[in-house]
Amino acid sequence: MEIRRDFYLDKLIRRKNNGLIKVITGIRRCGKSYLLNNIFYNHLLESGVPADHIIRFAFDSADDLYLIGESLIKIEKEKRGVDPEKFMAYIRSQVTTDGMYYLLLDEVQLMDCFESVLNGYLRKDNMDVFVTGSNAKFLSKDIVTEFAGRGDEVHMYPLSFSEFMSVFKGDKYMGLSEYMLYGGIPLVVLRESSSDKAAALQNLFSEIYIRDIFKRNRIKNIGELEDLLNILSSAIGSLTNPEKLKNTFKTVKKSKITSKTIKKYLDCFEDSFLIESTQRYDIKGRNYIETPRKYYFSDLGLRNARINFRQFEQTHSMENVIYNELRMRGYNVDVGVVPVAERDANGKIVRKQLEVDFVCNMGSLRYYIQSAYSLPDEAKRAQEVRPFRKIDDSFKKIIVTKDIVPAFYDENGILTMNIYDFLLDVDSLEKT
Repeated sequence: MEIRRDFYLDKLIRRKNNGLIKVITGIRRCGKSYLLNNIFYNHLLESGVPADHIIRFAFDSADDLYLIGESLIKIEKEKRGVDPEKFMAYIRSQVTTDGMYYLLLDEVQLMDCFESVLNGYLRKDNMDVFVTGSNAKFLSKDIVTEFAGRGDEVHMYPLSFSEFMSVFKGDKYMGLSEYMLYGGIPLVVLRESSSDKAAALQNLFSEIYIRDIFKRNRIKNIGELEDLLNILSSAIGSLTNPEKLKNTFKTVKKSKITSKTIKKYLDCFEDSFLIESTQRYDIKGRNYIETPRKYYFSDLGLRNARINFRQFEQTHSMENVIYNELRMRGYNVDVGVVPVAERDANGKIVRKQLEVDFVCNMGSLRYYIQSAYSLPDEAKRAQEVRPFRKIDDSFKKIIVTKDIVPAFYDENGILTMNIYDFLLDVDSLEKT
């Protein structure tokens, strides 16, 4: 069964022949390779590109490496990358006629000097280059620096809820429960039974993500790394920082781990796209507060697998789902802080900070969003609305709830919409 990824396919189509290197990034197993080598490849064929003008090459494929006289086993043993000269010789042998050639290169960072090789292809009028990479440093460090602005990123996430529902056999209510529990990694979604899904997620974590982070970053103490991951998994959407996490280690694990080491591990998790952090933003003061931050998992199924599906907490899980959807749509997302000064029962002025779950920005657009699992009464609604009432600008303010309610605006212009309407229409924020 094929899961269509039209949202990302459209991004690639719009970028064809733009003179830049199209870089598809994202967590391992989110569907990058399938998007590039199947969905986009078929698009090229259907649009009239001859098959011999599409060159597909995966640098982590033993079969593809064999084509250029390389051995995956030998590369692993010698701890080196793929020989770029062998690869370039292979490409030269394939480019034999006139017309545009499309290079679809998977895990290109596994080739030595890949920056120089790709820069060389950019200088050729008959080459359009698309590549994938699984490490954020691959993009931020190498692409930006070495390509001098000639890298064009398409960041890919696991399946959105609408993509998930395109293959889910139940209704949207059952679908959201399943999605919040097992996530959107395509190979997991396509598994039939719950036990198979759980086993696949746990195997991915141990055999792919942890091993990859450990190996790539030369981590000395994998136990500490995994302990930190467990702590983050148990506290998604909570404010924290390396110093607070250090104290947790000291109290719970009797560990002497330093905040510097914890910061390094957090960076490793973010570099692998396993988690994302979001900063606090003072809405009134219009400035960022560096610490503490909130951390969200790019896939909730992976998070739940990490804690053996023992701590399924709906409120923060829903918040994580909303965060991922906003990021997938291309918004920059911060945690909003609204400083207020109020008099208490004794007439004393008390200063406090109210929180807006998400401040979302994209170009000239801005939305303030509260995630409210349920709004059972007016008191709860007043609690969610309160930070909005303290913001004196005209940007749209939205409460997203799991309650089954039609979208409506209150007397203060605050929009309430249910999470199903929000997730199933990529333009829901703009249209409602």
